[in-house]
Amino acid sequence: MTDLLTHAEYIAIAKDLDPPRTAFIDGKFRAGRGAKLISTNPATGETIAEITACSNEDVDLAVEKARQAFEQGVWAKQHPSVRKETLIRLCKLLTRNRRELAVMESIDSGKPIRDCEQIDLPETINCIKWHAELIDKIYDQAGPTGDDALSMIVREPIGVVAAILPWNFPLLMMAWKIGPALAAGNSVIVKPAEQTTLTALRLAELAYEAGIPSGVLQVLPGDGPSTGEPLGRHADIDMVSFTGSTDTGRRFLHYSADSNLKKVVLECGGKNPAVVLGDAENLDHVADHVVNAAFWNMGENCSATSRLIVQRQIKAPLMERVLARVRDWKTGDPLDPANHLGALIDGDHLSKISSYLKGDAATGGEANGPYVEPTIYEVDRDNKLAQDEIFGPILSVIEVDSYDEAIEVANATEYGLAASVFTANVRRAIRAARDIRAGTVTINCYGEGDSATPFGGYKQSGFGGRDNGIHAHDQFTETKTIWVDLSDPKDGDHIG
Repeated sequence: MTDLLTHAEYIAIAKDLDPPRTAFIDGKFRAGRGAKLISTNPATGETIAEITACSNEDVDLAVEKARQAFEQGVWAKQHPSVRKETLIRLCKLLTRNRRELAVMESIDSGKPIRDCEQIDLPETINCIKWHAELIDKIYDQAGPTGDDALSMIVREPIGVVAAILPWNFPLLMMAWKIGPALAAGNSVIVKPAEQTTLTALRLAELAYEAGIPSGVLQVLPGDGPSTGEPLGRHADIDMVSFTGSTDTGRRFLHYSADSNLKKVVLECGGKNPAVVLGDAENLDHVADHVVNAAFWNMGENCSATSRLIVQRQIKAPLMERVLARVRDWKTGDPLDPANHLGALIDGDHLSKISSYLKGDAATGGEANGPYVEPTIYEVDRDNKLAQDEIFGPILSVIEVDSYDEAIEVANATEYGLAASVFTANVRRAIRAARDIRAGTVTINCYGEGDSATPFGGYKQSGFGGRDNGIHAHDQFTETKTIWVDLSDPKDGDHIG
């Protein structure tokens, strides 16, 4: 784990940063033709940088360069081992610059520096490295034919990919997309969230330094209407990989239908339950995981556990432990490594979260400037706190009487991204994991798996594919059947 610096040292690094301010197109920084984007530190309100956003014309240029690179094969047709070594060089450069990137991520997004240093940067590097190492280890297949034919089932890169990123994990979500997409041989155009553009631009610069050719990885800052929508509607983009809200995800399906029926993969919202059954053991352990799952990254996390569903007989002792642990989660300046929670991303999001801070809270319930305290409400299953994806540090506690009621409540949302089950009964744990309609179910812990396990959701939490694992690699490829006739030619001709 990365050793943390002092608060003063992180402030000094932040003052010395010189972040990118323009789009990265065709191997170089160039000013976009759109309006200015103001990169603002959520914790202080100070301007970090003015960034030239991209217009429809910039999108056209980037797609043209991406298509040229793909058709010329400067990346797609490189030997797999060459692509692997290039991505590993990128990982080395990310490691060398990890502290700069961590501080840049923190001041741009409001994320606690302790998370940027110890979670986001290591996992970003590990994700890209995992897919790099996979490049020359994935085998295609031969079909079960008779002696008269040979069938080969092969993967080919899909072409030009647009990756649309959220603001809550800017670097890590970029890695989740470019890792497998570049490993497969595609050209990738990244549109970061308009609130968090800095680290995406810096990563693209490092990728070019590592040897990824011009046009293969490009970054276009901009908002949804001027940059995101033109990417979604562009007839020469073969695929969109999107992480963000369910409502915006729906738009990309429309863009695809209205244009070239490009492939769309969506990773959207969640309202994730932690189900604690009456026989759960070690309530201290359960409380640790519940608090971390609910409040990590200020609850700005699609897999955050925002609902605690607990059986009546165990609720009181569990809540006593949960409330005790929440007191240790300090909120404040993101560059202070003592703080577990930083600032919410912007004023609009703060207003949204504040609208839910009503009524008597078991703890928290207040906003202080850009900060919202970890907040817990006890509610019934139909309360909007238990139904809406709040995307903030608010945990809803729902009391149930039985296993069947717990599973019914767990499934009673439009989402199905992640869930956790706590029980001492292995049979009941496996049964619950199967009964809950979610893409990832953890038992006696909170988590998302790792780089080797697919991540995505059921229902309105996901569509079209999975991030992570070989499944992520597959979604950035087309599957082709090659059939070879080996039978003796007719009409008396001879083979050879």
